[in-house]
Amino acid sequence: MGLVYELCSNLARFTAMNAFDLQVFGRENIIEEGPAILASNHQSFLDPPLVGCNLHRQIHYLARKSLFDNPVLGKILPHLNVVGVDRDGADMSALKSVIRIIKSGGSTIVFPEGTRSHDGSLLPARAGLGLIIAKTLAPVVPVRIFGAYDAFPRSAKLPRIAPLTLVFGEPMHFAKADITGDPREVYQRLSDRVMARISSITNPREG
Repeated sequence: MGLVYELCSNLARFTAMNAFDLQVFGRENIIEEGPAILASNHQSFLDPPLVGCNLHRQIHYLARKSLFDNPVLGKILPHLNVVGVDRDGADMSALKSVIRIIKSGGSTIVFPEGTRSHDGSLLPARAGLGLIIAKTLAPVVPVRIFGAYDAFPRSAKLPRIAPLTLVFGEPMHFAKADITGDPREVYQRLSDRVMARISSITNPREG
């Protein structure tokens, strides 16, 4: 693990646990070796580091290409395994890069909704995740984050203190039989299937 990646990961984990009272459930479901996709709901800028810092392995992230224009972030993001995508999320070159990473045994986090929620509720899934699944047949770990919208909604300029909960669900496995049919319909169906699993995850702290 690279020095910058490790430092940022440790800092994110320390901050989440001490400033936001982070509690993590389902660690036994994390796939720490081999090809894997983590698929999470998306409420906040906190989401990518929140998931990534709780893994022992390095993962790859998708982020807007415009972030690389920032003089500081532009130098740090490559060390954090960030792949730049066009703002509309339809960057096929970025998706191909992610597919190559997964096929080579790597792992990535994908947000099926494609954008942060405006009110904290779940949004419909887009087809991008389904395309990645169809091209790799990699197992998917559904992830649900609770509290990130309260801590840092997209309308806020700075985060505020709120308890965070991170739940890793049981891995989902796919076969060639899952990718038969019209590609567009297949991609959307796979994304919807994962999104349904994410939505079924409940917050253990509220049980």
